[in-house]
Amino acid sequence: MPPNSAEQVSLESDNFEIHRQPKVLVVDDDPIILELLTSWLQKDYKTQTVENGYDAITKLSIFNPDLVITDLRMEEMDGIALLNEIQQYNSVLPVIMLSGSAHISDAVRAAHQGIYEFLTKPVDPDALFTCVKSALNHIRTAHGENAFAPEIIHQSSGMANLLKQAERVAKTRSSVFIGGATGTGKEMLAKAVHRASPRADQIFMAVNCGALSEQLLESELFGHEKGAFTGAVKKNLGLFQAANGGTVFLDEIGDMPGTLQVKLLRVLQESQVKPVGGIQSIDVDVRVISATHQDLELAVKRGEFREDLFYRLNVIPLHIPNLAERQEDIPLLIEHFLTLQAKRDETNDMPRFSPEAQDYMVSFPWPGNVRQLQNIVEQCSVLATSPIIPLSLVKHALREDVNKFQTLEEARKEFDKLYLTRVLRMWEGEVAGAAQASGYTEIDKFKQLLAHYNINSLDFRHGNNNDDAASEEGDSIYQL
Repeated sequence: MPPNSAEQVSLESDNFEIHRQPKVLVVDDDPIILELLTSWLQKDYKTQTVENGYDAITKLSIFNPDLVITDLRMEEMDGIALLNEIQQYNSVLPVIMLSGSAHISDAVRAAHQGIYEFLTKPVDPDALFTCVKSALNHIRTAHGENAFAPEIIHQSSGMANLLKQAERVAKTRSSVFIGGATGTGKEMLAKAVHRASPRADQIFMAVNCGALSEQLLESELFGHEKGAFTGAVKKNLGLFQAANGGTVFLDEIGDMPGTLQVKLLRVLQESQVKPVGGIQSIDVDVRVISATHQDLELAVKRGEFREDLFYRLNVIPLHIPNLAERQEDIPLLIEHFLTLQAKRDETNDMPRFSPEAQDYMVSFPWPGNVRQLQNIVEQCSVLATSPIIPLSLVKHALREDVNKFQTLEEARKEFDKLYLTRVLRMWEGEVAGAAQASGYTEIDKFKQLLAHYNINSLDFRHGNNNDDAASEEGDSIYQL
């Protein structure tokens, strides 16, 4: 996340606009049905109506609905075809389908395509409202709209399990160590742990151990007395004293010099801090949350980090996966950052990414993780000259040569991964159905193909946040 993380948390918490009226797009070629549904819905939801699928597609980027209600039987473009277009635009946008002449086969087909709910006409208003509320609650939960960490946008089972673990850990007094690559959101998770802890009404203070010189870091952490060194014109309490009763977050702890590691170990062991130039030690009561992008166990083996300090810090480890390991979250994050940008620019006409551009972004490795994704979304939304952001602009933003000619093998691999991602999304992670749709009669061979591309079918199962989800499948490609 960006350096001004305090501002970011505030912006992101506001982004999902918990208090704003949800937006519902209703699609039906019968004007009487449209008028009836609108009369029911407009009291609680901001509602817009269109009479065909083509107008609905146009409205998606303009109205930006939270939910779509569509008829199944329509001329030119039926509800299933519209559903396919909606999923290309936003794979997690819930769709409720209505029909007055539907057969069981229609409902089954709609369910396989990823419909949220199928209702028959004449529609019972109570059943419709129940379904609408359920769908909107589902998407809020998927977006991470929860009491523990509303600013951490996710729907993948790996992130859901991580946040469950972090919420349990928050209630203890134990030291927490957060591992993860640069840009994954370690400080954001640390703040969530603090907010859910018994120390929530006390101060949270953070310092980047790799951004300061050794002398300045020592003073920043432990404080100093007046005259302790050249330039020490007044007394400084330091973070441990200033945050007494609260939480200290030590980011990039792996960059801390060896001499300060010894002093930090003493603070953790004795709950006392001695300021630079001071004579007496001062009692402190702080919870320490530390983080780094480095492999601290390897640093310990190399003698670069103290083993005793490592075990003091690493009481409860949490690891944030790379963005490439949680591809299911990328469409949500894209939508989230587009909404943030629209709010900053005070506009309702924010451009959207084309299906090809979004699929490319889902499969991109993202070495800079969520922070890099946010920068790319912001850059593309600012530079876009049309309502739809093309793939070429995304590649340009990622410093790639649009005219670079791929080898046949590179092109085939890119297509295969995009295809597998789409088919699993369509079948909500159900391997047997996805294999059959892909023309594979032997499921094991299809699973081998998923393993080859590091694709985890569990990440495509909506609402699968159970800790034991991986064991149910038995063939998880990686553990997030």
